[in-house]
Amino acid sequence: MPTVEELYRNYGILADATEQVGQIRRQAIKELPQFATGENLPRVADILTQLLQTDDSAEFNLVNNALLSIFKMDAKGTLGGLFSQILQGEDIVRERAIKFLSTKLKTLPDEVLTKEVEELILTESKKVLEDVTGEEFVLFMKILSGLKSLQTVSGRQQLVELVAEQADLEQTFNPSDPDCVDRLLQCTRQAVPLFSKNVHSTRFVTYFCEQVLPNLSSLTTPVEGLDIQLEVLKLLAEMSSFCGDMEKLETNLRKLFDKLLEYMPLPPEEAENGENAGNEEPKLQFSYVECLLYSFHQLGRKLPDFLTAKLNAEKLKDFKIRLQYFARGLQVYIRQLRLALQGKTGEALKTDENKIKVVALKITNNINVLIKDLFHIPPSYKSTVTLSWKPVQKVELGQKRTTEDTTSGSPPKKSSAGPKRDARQIYNPPSGKYSSNLSNFNYERSLQGK
Repeated sequence: MPTVEELYRNYGILADATEQVGQIRRQAIKELPQFATGENLPRVADILTQLLQTDDSAEFNLVNNALLSIFKMDAKGTLGGLFSQILQGEDIVRERAIKFLSTKLKTLPDEVLTKEVEELILTESKKVLEDVTGEEFVLFMKILSGLKSLQTVSGRQQLVELVAEQADLEQTFNPSDPDCVDRLLQCTRQAVPLFSKNVHSTRFVTYFCEQVLPNLSSLTTPVEGLDIQLEVLKLLAEMSSFCGDMEKLETNLRKLFDKLLEYMPLPPEEAENGENAGNEEPKLQFSYVECLLYSFHQLGRKLPDFLTAKLNAEKLKDFKIRLQYFARGLQVYIRQLRLALQGKTGEALKTDENKIKVVALKITNNINVLIKDLFHIPPSYKSTVTLSWKPVQKVELGQKRTTEDTTSGSPPKKSSAGPKRDARQIYNPPSGKYSSNLSNFNYERSLQGK
């Protein structure tokens, strides 16, 4: 098999006629697939993969087309050349080869991407995932989650295990290491769309309760402007819906409960004349409470007597006082938000100011529903709410809800449930916290941070 230089020399690429070099190079690339026969095909794939480093857009498109053409001849052989360069090639070649796979695989027909070919992609991807950057990891999860054989329950479970391994859930969490924190968040974001009633989030939820929640205030992040604590609590809330049987459920539920208490203040003490004894009222951080209360509500379903049997009477009384105080401020805030949004429709709701109010109303309504559940005697865990940053799932009358395929056969049919997390626009209110002094419950001020 000729080398790249020999192929170029055959077409005059190394000649002095520099004005013709571009044309001759492009012609050479077009002709390369002709050499892709038998044992030569992986070598041609290797050469074409190297040529992805070109900065000439026309040449780059030709290389992509040539790779796709030999992919259709022999997918396994082409993958051999691509993964050889991903594992051993220059950084620019590795980067572009990964992007080629992430964008082009989904365009190939089923007769090319057979089950055996998909198994090879998974096997080779596991080798690459032993040493990847955060961006490369996200791209490989995109590649693997798009494979038909991994869209079944067993396939998704494999992906969750891959992500858990990448997240290093066996290691002690270091909240002061930005890379450690960032890796956990990156991995968890990739895992969240994979969880379902049949693919449980238990390992991740357990790790968050045991390792992350106790260190919430110590978290550091390399991402400027990111409210890292709120980001963690959002991920925990999303995962809590799909948590299976947990070994140390009571212990972890208590940790979650204790963290919730930190954001649900006691009412200020009153002086003898009925005025507040303190200088200022506690601030209510609604975004944090929505996440923590939702997570507690989800896990509480698995141990419904936690509040009545696992807590002593004094602690339960303390919790009810906090709930009542929070609910009182909540009602004032909800009324003010509804009044501010009354009569506004269409374009009027799209202003930044009104977007904030709409999100705030979703958050406070959710908290209100969950608090009402916990005020039942005994506490109830029956209500369902949609987290404020999640799109509302609508099911038309007469339309059956889709269920997952629990076999290892063809992939399940999915309803259009909106874009995945990494593509979906999530509206993050400024600093993510809604706080206010109850003595002057003004919604404009309540949208400010701590």
